[in-house]
Amino acid sequence: MKMPQYKDEERGSWYCKFSYQDWTGQRRQKLKRGFPTKREAAAWERSFLEKQQGTPDMAFKTLVCLYMEDMAPRLKESTIVLKKRILERWILPHFGERVVNGITPADVRKWQAMLLSSKREDGQPLKPAYIKRIDVELNALFNYAVRYYSLSANPHKTTGSVGKGGSRSLNFWTLDEFNRFMEVITEPQARAMFYTFYYTGLRRGELQALTLGDIDFEKRLIHVSKTYSRRGGQDIVTSPKTIQSNRSISIPVFLRDQLKEYVGKLYGLTLSDRIFTLNRSSIRDRMIKGAKKANVPVIRVHDLRHSHVSLLIHMGFLPLLIAERIGDSIDMVNHVYGHLYPNSHTEIADRLNDLVSQQYHRT
Repeated sequence: MKMPQYKDEERGSWYCKFSYQDWTGQRRQKLKRGFPTKREAAAWERSFLEKQQGTPDMAFKTLVCLYMEDMAPRLKESTIVLKKRILERWILPHFGERVVNGITPADVRKWQAMLLSSKREDGQPLKPAYIKRIDVELNALFNYAVRYYSLSANPHKTTGSVGKGGSRSLNFWTLDEFNRFMEVITEPQARAMFYTFYYTGLRRGELQALTLGDIDFEKRLIHVSKTYSRRGGQDIVTSPKTIQSNRSISIPVFLRDQLKEYVGKLYGLTLSDRIFTLNRSSIRDRMIKGAKKANVPVIRVHDLRHSHVSLLIHMGFLPLLIAERIGDSIDMVNHVYGHLYPNSHTEIADRLNDLVSQQYHRT
C-alpha cells in the first residue's frame, strides 16, 4: 500500500514512512529521511517497494538494481565495473523508466538499430564485438527477469542478437620481429617487462601484480596467484581471472638472469613489493613507439601473450601443455589458436599412407 510522504519541519526536508512485506512474508516498517522534495521521497519509496515485490511490472531500472545486487557477490569487481559502465551508457537511458513487461521486441529492435548506428568519440562506428557485448547485457537482464521475476517472455529472444563476438584478429610477433623490437628498447624496466611478456605469456594484470616473492630464482619459477588493475585512482589486486590462472611458470635461464639483474637494481625492494610499476598506458606507449622505430607491426600488449603461444606452437608443444602454461583451458587454446597448428588430420592420413606404402614394398 502506498503511504504518504511527510515534511520534517525541524530539518526542512522530507521523509517517507511505510510498511511492507519482506521476502519471508513478515510485515515490516521502513523509515527514510533526508529528501529535498516530496517527489524524491515518493520516488525512493516506490523504488524500494518494487524491489521487495519483484513483479514484471516494475520499472526497468529497478530490475537493473536487483540484477546488479544479485551479481555483485558472484562476479569479479572488474566485471561488475564493466557491466555498470555498459548499463549506464547504453541501456538505462533507453529503458530505465519503462516497465519491464511493457518493453516489446519492436522496442528492442529499435534500440539495436541505435547501437548499430552509434559512433565512438573519434567518429568511427562502434566495433562489432563491443556492440555484441552491450547486446548480451540486455539479453541477460531479460533472461534474469524471466527466471526470477515472472516475466512471461524475453523480448530480445524474438529479435535475435546484433554485433559479432571475437571480431579482433589474432596478431602476434614472430621471434625475429620481437628481437628487432627489443633492440630499440633500452629502459631496464621496459626490457624486463617485455621479455617476461613474450617468454611467459602472462596477462598484463598478472605481470603487473608480480612481487619479488613471486619469483623463485633458484628453481626458475614465476608463481602467478593474483592480478592487478587500477580503478578510481586506487591500486586493486585480486585473485586471477580463472581457476587455471593460479599456476607456476618455468622460465628459461636467460629470463631468470634478466629479472634477477633488474630487481637487483631496485633499492629497498621487499618480498611483497610489486616489481613492475609502469601503468597500462605507459606500457602501451612504449610498445607503439618501439614497434614503429623497429619497423615491426604495431600490436596490442595482450598480443604478446598470443606471440608466446604462437612461438610454443611453432616449437611443437601440444595444446594441453600450452594451456597449463598460460592459465587457460585446453578448449580455449584450441578455440583461439587451433588454426595455428599444423593440419593434424592431413598428417595422420599421410603417415598412414606411408605405413601402407612400406608394407606394400615389402611384399
